Amino acid sequence: MSLFGIIVSGRLVQTDFQLVDIGKFLITIPNAESINHIVVFLTPQQPLPPDAGASVYFSWPDSLSPPTWQYLGFISNDKPSAIFRIAKLKNLISSGSGDGMTNAFGFNQPIVSQFAQIGIALEPLAQIQQMTADVSVNPINGENMLTMAAKTAENLFNFACSFARTLLPDSNEQFVPLSAVYQWYQNFLRKLEQDPKFLK
Repeated sequence: MSLFGIIVSGRLVQTDFQLVDIGKFLITIPNAESINHIVVFLTPQQPLPPDAGASVYFSWPDSLSPPTWQYLGFISNDKPSAIFRIAKLKNLISSGSGDGMTNAFGFNQPIVSQFAQIGIALEPLAQIQQMTADVSVNPINGENMLTMAAKTAENLFNFACSFARTLLPDSNEQFVPLSAVYQWYQNFLRKLEQDPKFLK
């Protein structure tokens, strides 16, 4: 039994990782076009070595060249499983625009593959924790979504308040021009394109 396993929604668990180099494991995933998320986990066979983690990489098939690897994140004894979103990675890899783009998983004999692949490398945990995956890889959990929504609403409210005007005499009601909300929307989209983490 392998140290690692993966779950693709609607499919059987896969644990048939192959050792391809020292501390590097590989598994293929057929028909990856329809996959949105993959769960990678440690099996109960044995724990990882102390102070080590397992960095997880993904590659889309390319019949003409060896795999290009995208760093997804990591698992460890303290974090034995993780869910990764891979639906958007194909475009990132083909365009070379992914922040997490790396060939660090590559091994001595890169093999052209007709299937998507998951690569796992055993590395020092301190080194892995310094690596950053592309923002599109990790699904936003409920708590993060709530925080993001609150910060977005606060940002809009503060911006709109600077345009608020009282239109009727003897009224406490204030109004904001629709053009101000549209201006906020355009600014928000521009900032999001430049830095998806700007609200943090």
